[in-house]
Formats: sequence, structure tokens, C-alpha cells
Amino acid sequence: MSEKVLMKGNEALAESAMRAGCRFFFGYPITPQTELAAYMSKNMHKVGGVYLQAESEISAINMVYGASAAGARVMTSSSSPGISLKSEGISYMAGADLPGVIVNVQRGGPGLGSIQPSQSDYWQATRAMGHGDFHVIVYAPSTVQEMADYIYEAFDVADKYRTPVMILADGMLGQMMEPVVLPEPKTSLPEKPWACDGHKNAREHNIANSLYLTAEDLNRLNFERFERYETIKQNEQRADLYLVDDADIVLVAFGASARIAKSAVNAARAIGIKAGLIRPITLWPFPCDCIKQASLHAKAFLCVEMNMGQMVDDVRLCVAGSKPVSFFGRTGGVIPAPLEVLDCIKSLNEGGR
Repeated sequence: MSEKVLMKGNEALAESAMRAGCRFFFGYPITPQTELAAYMSKNMHKVGGVYLQAESEISAINMVYGASAAGARVMTSSSSPGISLKSEGISYMAGADLPGVIVNVQRGGPGLGSIQPSQSDYWQATRAMGHGDFHVIVYAPSTVQEMADYIYEAFDVADKYRTPVMILADGMLGQMMEPVVLPEPKTSLPEKPWACDGHKNAREHNIANSLYLTAEDLNRLNFERFERYETIKQNEQRADLYLVDDADIVLVAFGASARIAKSAVNAARAIGIKAGLIRPITLWPFPCDCIKQASLHAKAFLCVEMNMGQMVDDVRLCVAGSKPVSFFGRTGGVIPAPLEVLDCIKSLNEGGR
């Protein structure tokens, strides 16, 4: 087993991506993810890869499109405003069925907002990653170890389903340092017979394209793509459950907020309140099944987020009105405190909303 090394979250993302076979990185600096790009610039050449700082976020995502179309494992990273600029290109990738990994180390918003941690891009990642009918698979790590683990997995999942995959982190996870066991470098990658890498008369001429001038063709392709999304929903839902089996109050939190929520759950248990935590690991597909199961015995749900209430909508859809779903959040870079969350748990346990 590999030894643990102390790494910053942004650097763990970069190192693990290279070990997953990523050989092209195109990006543009923005706080609080700049260390990821800096790490790539120093180390990508050591594995025979290419790092390029594009002239803009728009250029970067279109470079990702081109490298992916040629069959490469490729990624980009940014923070909230930069992801907005990339959204058109991400839609093009989805429309051309191209895999790729996009990292968003979120900061406060809207607008330029702040450089402090935030989770206010949940709606963007799960609802509005770009124009048109499409989804991207979204992972929400909560530790530096998971930053390394899920980006390593993201490249495989992107190739498997030929879809963009997003790692939705935040400034707290990107900047903190924790011990990490890094994955072993991949020695083989899947074949991509669809890639535009020169056919040399050995196969049909491949084209990467998201433009269909015939309405019937685009209608058919969208339905086919959504059949694939249903397969993803069945196979890729991920969540971590903590003390949920007998919980009266079930907290739902993702990413860095889940660390705070877990502390609040432990504090509630210490004073005799049966609290538990569901931590969605995939935000799309959202792990609705375990929330529905918990609703059979829970008295109430509490969503804890670093935003004004975004994931709470998905939890309410899963619960479907069978139990009350409350929200506690902080925004703009303010991080919720465990004692604040504990006060909400106490109120719910006493019958409050």
C-alpha cells in the first residue's frame, strides 16, 4: 500500500488526475483553484503531458473539446465565474458525446463575489451546466483523500458513458492540507474507436459534432442520450450514510458542509438526540433512493449547505412531502458552525420547523 503524503486539496486533484492518465490540461488562473493549474504546469511534462494556460476560459474549454475528440484524457479546472464562461463549451462536449473532466473549486457569488469557500454553484452543476437537454455527472468530495479518489474515478466514468464529469469542490477543500494515499498510475486506458485520431483507411471517418440541422435527427439523439442518463442514474448514485438507520432527524449535506454536519450529529447523539447524516457523493445523479428509504422512519430532514438553499430542492423532491425538510445555510464565504447546526437539530427534535 502506498504511503500517505501531506497534500493540499488542489494539488491532490492534479496529481491524481495525472495518475489517472490525464495528459492534457487547459485552463486559466482564478482563485481559489490556481494551485491545481500551477501543479500541472510544473509536473505534466514529467509524464509526457501538455500543460497550456489558455488566453481565456472559453479558449480552454474548446481546447478540451479538441483533445477529447482526438481520444485523449483531458481536463480543465476553474472557479465559479470561470465555469460560467466554460458552460457553452461543456454543452458542445455533451452534444458531441465527448468525455472530459471539469473541476470547479467554488467561491462566493454571484458575480465576482469573494474568494472564500462556497457551495452556491449546485444549481449550475446539476441544473444549468449549459444550454440544451443534457446532464453532467457531478462528484462532491468532502476530504482531500476524496479529491484524489473521485477525480481518478471521474476519468473512467467519463470514458464509460462518453460524457463530461465534474468535480464540485470548494475553496475550503481546495486550500486545506490532509494526509492522502495516492492511487497507482494507470498502465492501460480504454480503446476509443469513436475518436478522431486519423483513420488511415482502417475504419470509417469519425466526426465529433454537436450540430444537427435536421430536427428529427437531434430529437432521436437526445432521446438516445437520455436513455444513457437513465442507465447512469441506476448505476452511479453514490452516498455515504452515517447513523441513519435509527435516526429521527436526518441531516443531508455534501462536500465541506458534510464535515460540519457530522460534528453536529455527533454532538446531538451525545445529548440523546437520534440524528444521522446522508452525504450525497454524486450530486447528479442525485442519491434519491437512500433519502426515500430514510423518510420511512425519520421525523424530519435538515439540509446544511454553504448557499441560500439549493440542494434542499432535491431533498424535498425525494421526500415528496412525506416529512418536513428544513434548511440551514451560510453564504458568501461564511462557513456554518457545528453549534449552529446543533441548535437547528434541537429545534427539530422539539417539534420546530
